Amino acid sequence: MVGGPVAPDSPMSPSGSRAVERRGSLPPGVFRSIDDCVAAAAEAFKTFGRLGLSKRKEIIASIRASMAEHGDDLAREAWEETGLGRIEDKIRKNRLVTVKTPGPEVLEPTAWTGDDGLTLVEPAPYGVIAAITPTTNPTSTIICNSIGMLSAGNTVVFNVHPGAKQVSCRNVGLINEAVMRAGGPPNVVTAMGEPTIASAQTLMRHSGIRLLVVTGGPGVVKEAMSSGKRAICAGPGNPPVVVDETAIIDQAARHIVTGASLDNNVICVDEKEVFVV
Repeated sequence: MVGGPVAPDSPMSPSGSRAVERRGSLPPGVFRSIDDCVAAAAEAFKTFGRLGLSKRKEIIASIRASMAEHGDDLAREAWEETGLGRIEDKIRKNRLVTVKTPGPEVLEPTAWTGDDGLTLVEPAPYGVIAAITPTTNPTSTIICNSIGMLSAGNTVVFNVHPGAKQVSCRNVGLINEAVMRAGGPPNVVTAMGEPTIASAQTLMRHSGIRLLVVTGGPGVVKEAMSSGKRAICAGPGNPPVVVDETAIIDQAARHIVTGASLDNNVICVDEKEVFVV
C-alpha cells in the first residue's frame, strides 16, 4: 500500500476525531507549553530516577506490551496523518523497535575486586532529556527513544514534528499509561500538544534540559549542535551500496531493492545510490 494524502474528513486527519485539539482533554503527558512539559518531566524524574533496575524492568516490560498491542494501529495512524511511506513497513518498524530496543537488561552494574580494592561501575541517568522526532519515523522513534531513555532512568520531553503531532501525542499518552500501570510515576514522557519550530528551539535551550537527542533534517541538527548542550543527533543520510566482483548478483539485487524501497525510501537509512565496480 502506497502512502497518499489524508482526506479532510479522515478520523486521523488534523480535523478528525483523533486530533489533539479536538479532544476533551489532552493525552497523559501532553502539555500546552514547553515549561509545563519540562516541569512535569523534572518532577517525574525525582521519583523515577531513584527506581531500581528491577522496577524499571517491570515498567519497560509494560511499555513493550502496550506497544505490541497498539503499535500496528499507531503505524496506520502515522501513515494517515503524514501521507508518507507504507503502512506495512511502518508496522514492521514499530514491531522491531518494540522488541529489539535495548532495555535495563544491558545496564546491570559490574564489579571487579583485586589487590587494590573493589571497583563498582553503575550507570547513572542524565536527568531530563529533550528529544526531537521526525515526520518520517514518528512512532517508531518515540517508541525507541522512550524505551532506551527510560531504561537508563531518565525522563524525556518530546517536541515532535508538527506534521505528525496527532499520532505522536497519542503515542506519548499510551506510554505514560503503560508506565503508570506498572507502578511508575506520571509524566516520565511528556510532549508539546502544539509543537512548532519555536517550541523546539525553546526546548533545546531550556535550563531544565541536560541532553538533546535529535532525529531530523540538517536545520534541526545544526540548531541542536549550536545549543551549547550535549547533543546526540541523527541527520540526513545518503547510504551507498557497492557491488563488486565478489557480489552474488541476484541476491544483491533483491537486497538493494528491498532496502531502498523500505517505507518508500523516506527514511535516511534506506539505500540511496548504487556503485557497480
